[in-house]
Amino acid sequence: MNLNSVGGADSGLPVHPKGTGQLRGTGEGPRFKDTLNRFVSDVNSMQNEADDSIQRLVSGKTSDVHTVMNTVEEAKIAFNMMMEIRGKVLDAYNELMRMRL
Repeated sequence: MNLNSVGGADSGLPVHPKGTGQLRGTGEGPRFKDTLNRFVSDVNSMQNEADDSIQRLVSGKTSDVHTVMNTVEEAKIAFNMMMEIRGKVLDAYNELMRMRL
């Protein structure tokens, strides 16, 4: 079986000397932290919008129950997704902490 035909040893990924303990990205694209912050901010905005919709419905400023329920459900789904992502991130972090170097 010829393994050389699969491809060269150079995968195009940055190689770091063993033992440096630092992995750096290419610097392109958004950072993971920034993406998470933006996502949490978006979920918070959706929650606030749902709260405002409920307040308008209760105070009689609107009678469109359908739109209010859609807004509330969208906020609920976004929050549940955020909690699932949080769980996956924590699981990944715990898995990394269990790895031996």
